[in-house]
Amino acid sequence: MSYPPPPESPSATAGPAGPDGPDDTAVAVRRSAGAAESSRANRGWWDRNADEYQQEHGEFLGDERFVWGPEGLDEAEARLLGDPADLAGRDVLEIGAGAAQCSRWLAARGARPVALDLSRRQLQHAQRLEAERAGGQGVRLVQADATALPFAADSFDLVCSAYGAIPFVADSAAVMREAARVLRPGGRWVFSVTHPIRWSFPDEPGPEGLTALSSYFDRTPYVEEDPDDGSLVYAEHHRTLGDRVRELAAAGFRLVDLVEPEWPDGLEQEWGGWSPLRGRLIPGTAIFVSELP
Repeated sequence: MSYPPPPESPSATAGPAGPDGPDDTAVAVRRSAGAAESSRANRGWWDRNADEYQQEHGEFLGDERFVWGPEGLDEAEARLLGDPADLAGRDVLEIGAGAAQCSRWLAARGARPVALDLSRRQLQHAQRLEAERAGGQGVRLVQADATALPFAADSFDLVCSAYGAIPFVADSAAVMREAARVLRPGGRWVFSVTHPIRWSFPDEPGPEGLTALSSYFDRTPYVEEDPDDGSLVYAEHHRTLGDRVRELAAAGFRLVDLVEPEWPDGLEQEWGGWSPLRGRLIPGTAIFVSELP
């Protein structure tokens, strides 16, 4: 699981929400960013920031927990992948796995998960967590781009992603096609992302984060550039709810559910732009549940 970082400031751009501050030297702008450029920048960003990310958010994520977003919706309760009792023996691919906390939860229930991430450093944290646990679950780790999955067709029963990969690629429709390709007929593809409506609002947890400042329909990527040479050091790509539905349909999926978790009573923890104040007024997460006929 890898939540994206927020924009530099509300005045720099009203857009993507996330947990961690940007590079202090980076310049936040809106401009086009291609597939190769985005992949290279985001791989470097997560390699540089994985240590801080896991240190800051590891307690919330747990070592063996499947949580769909900052609202704390657990798969154990949501059952978006199906009954946990039915996971045993199922082949599962987690895309954008980070330190593979979700995959470890799946393995503990008898599934055979593969945790895939673009960042080598994130996967090294997955190795660390596995080594620290007595009788580790043996989760397989793969470093690869989500738009070119290194697996044969019909390899998995389930594909999932909790805030992983999809916002960080220029061609998210390719991720949908790849998920469809590696799934067996009848398989389920479930993924969570920052709710698209958050693109319109400043990424601030307080009242200043409740006024829309940019168009929901503006799909120009949010990027951070090196101030010296203008090279990309981070990129995040926006799609509307309708865009996501059309991407799924074009890949051959049937949308089963769209879950927008409400902010739960008792959760007072802020995570970047996610907060009790905002979470009780506007959705922060969208979870798409789809099936391959």
